[in-house]
Amino acid sequence: MHVYLIAPNWAKTYDESYPPAPKGFFPPLGLLAVAALTPPHIEVSLTDESLEPVDFDRDADLVGLTATTCVAPRAYQIADRFRARGIKVVMGGMHASALPEEALRHVDAVVVGEAEGLWPRLLEDFARGELQPIYRHRELPRLEGLPVPRRELIDPGRYVAPFTLQATRGCVHQCTFCSVHVFFGRRFRTRPVDEVVAEAAQLEGKNLVFVDDNIMGHPSYAEKLFERLKDLRKNFLAQASTSILKTPQLIRKAAEAGCKALFIGLETLSPKNLADIAKRVNVVEKYKELVNRLHDNGIAIIGAFMLGLDDDDEGVFERTAEFAEKAQIDVPQFSIVTPLPGTVFYEQLEREGRIIERDWSKYTGNHVCFRPRRLSVDKLNDGLRWIYERCYSWPSIIKRTAFRLRPLVWTLNALYRKQVMNWLKRVRGQAQARGPYTRLRRKGDRPATP
Repeated sequence: MHVYLIAPNWAKTYDESYPPAPKGFFPPLGLLAVAALTPPHIEVSLTDESLEPVDFDRDADLVGLTATTCVAPRAYQIADRFRARGIKVVMGGMHASALPEEALRHVDAVVVGEAEGLWPRLLEDFARGELQPIYRHRELPRLEGLPVPRRELIDPGRYVAPFTLQATRGCVHQCTFCSVHVFFGRRFRTRPVDEVVAEAAQLEGKNLVFVDDNIMGHPSYAEKLFERLKDLRKNFLAQASTSILKTPQLIRKAAEAGCKALFIGLETLSPKNLADIAKRVNVVEKYKELVNRLHDNGIAIIGAFMLGLDDDDEGVFERTAEFAEKAQIDVPQFSIVTPLPGTVFYEQLEREGRIIERDWSKYTGNHVCFRPRRLSVDKLNDGLRWIYERCYSWPSIIKRTAFRLRPLVWTLNALYRKQVMNWLKRVRGQAQARGPYTRLRRKGDRPATP
């Protein structure tokens, strides 16, 4: 039996001639884990469509796809072409788990949730000719004894950050916009520290990325993990919550273990917005204290902000940009809040009749997919472009990073700036093709109106 695993490329949704990228950022760790769960007598191949084209003529018995919401339309296109050849297709990931009935219009089976325990059973059913439409856990799988992802299926040289791994799953917070606790559960699960450290030690690179949604969500576990990672003398990036201010010793231990940057969802400067989205762990008045404590320990912050929440008005872009500069957020990330299927936020906007976009490929965080409360759709779209252009101008980068232009911070800003400028160029080209367009101003207090 030959199983062909595919990570679809969002950019191919409307243009199959879109050229492959010279490099990706992260490898498809989820599919590498699925490959590791596949019995050794089954042949497995893998394509990351961001880097190489899908082989639609491949002699496969079963095709496996994974997709977030914005990539789902491309996944469906791929599935339809293989099924036209009579090849069975299976789909998993966040989107299919949230909308399995929709996915089943394009695939033969859906894995709802995590693959552990379900994928081997699906393969057995397929071999017997008894493939079921939906595979779903009765309870969340335990994380002990997980096989090591099959990284030999990719070329690490094709990725900016090839050495990724996971230590924990789940989230105790129930933010309305987030799909993490829906997919991974509302309790915190951990892999044995010994197994995580052994996997990290096997990775050839010195720089690692933990894909956990909150590496410090279980403080006592994180402390043990950091103590062991320190012995490896490697560097790592990870994601954490603002709650780490309650355990400052963990920040120090993370730094000693090699942590160089943390991705943290600051989300908004509005306490009302935080209450509306149930992000009670965030306290706006403590944001600067958090940034300073991270900097004092030599850790950079990748701070994420969402725009378009119900308390946001036309001044939100300027306020957020000024805060990012004054607080010296090393790498600010901005997105338009997006109602992902399966989330409370999606259900709320659906009830209120405020969802205006049903094309899943627009659910990237760069498009307005709902009717904002205090902003027009045009103002929100334009504001996102304006804040990115301002905050990734060279003067803003220097102001934010001050004297911390060490290699990692500089590299991250250079990468983000390149992506931002390429994106703005595409946006301007699309707007000009539609008609008159007022170019975003590089300076000024307010976004221009296209």
